[in-house]
Amino acid sequence: MDNSQILKMLERPTGKVDVVLDTDTFNEIDDQYALAYMIQSKEKFNVVGVYAAPFLNHHSNGPKDGMEKSYEEILRVYKLLNRPEFEKITFKGSVDFLVNSEPKMSEAVQHLIALALAHSPENPLYVIGIAAATNIATAILLEPKITENIVVLWLGGLGYEWHNNLSFNCRQDLVAARVLLDTPLPLIQFPGMGVISAFATTGPELEYWLKGKNHFCDYMIARTEEEAKITNLKNGGKVWSRALWDVVPIGWLLGEEFMKDKLVNSPIM
Repeated sequence: MDNSQILKMLERPTGKVDVVLDTDTFNEIDDQYALAYMIQSKEKFNVVGVYAAPFLNHHSNGPKDGMEKSYEEILRVYKLLNRPEFEKITFKGSVDFLVNSEPKMSEAVQHLIALALAHSPENPLYVIGIAAATNIATAILLEPKITENIVVLWLGGLGYEWHNNLSFNCRQDLVAARVLLDTPLPLIQFPGMGVISAFATTGPELEYWLKGKNHFCDYMIARTEEEAKITNLKNGGKVWSRALWDVVPIGWLLGEEFMKDKLVNSPIM
């Protein structure tokens, strides 16, 4: 793919588009907001796939466990939103990171490859990644032709002026991150600290805007406050704010005017 085609596909779409979401949903609390935001935005998105991604932190004992828990959390979100129709397009992803193993086929990867091959540069599939890039990178490695028909939106890395690159989604699977950044394809990167870290919320804001709205909102308030106690308040603090990182790629694709973007050469990681 040449640069002119990449530039054309990087333009924000104006009509309704086909999208898939690759998510480590049980990792913390922002994936659930992003998933709900996406499936409720039916005027803009035709959701054709949701993939559970591996992760490893205090909520899992390994990449496979993280992926399995994410899959169950995705189904839980559907139930809370009363949207069971999405279960049939939800698939389990990789059980290990590429940094630890060779690329291997999974239900999610197989589905992504088939979908991408059915699209075209004129009608691309938008692949939203809010996790380690393992599933997406595996699909690219197993079938490189898909890069002609997809636009990838990936939340990973930190601001280019940040003093380190200890991004959760990058350091979970550095090999997968490098596949995304080194492959000639349309990629919209959403760096964390120094960029989308500004998209934050607080307990009082959640209580004011979401409490009592529906079962999902009440569930997310409780989950967010619980996660804040584990992470933000672990050193004895009394107040907290949290970045809702994973919501931002959804907002960008929706065309919401709360952010700016710029065109840069792909960084070396």
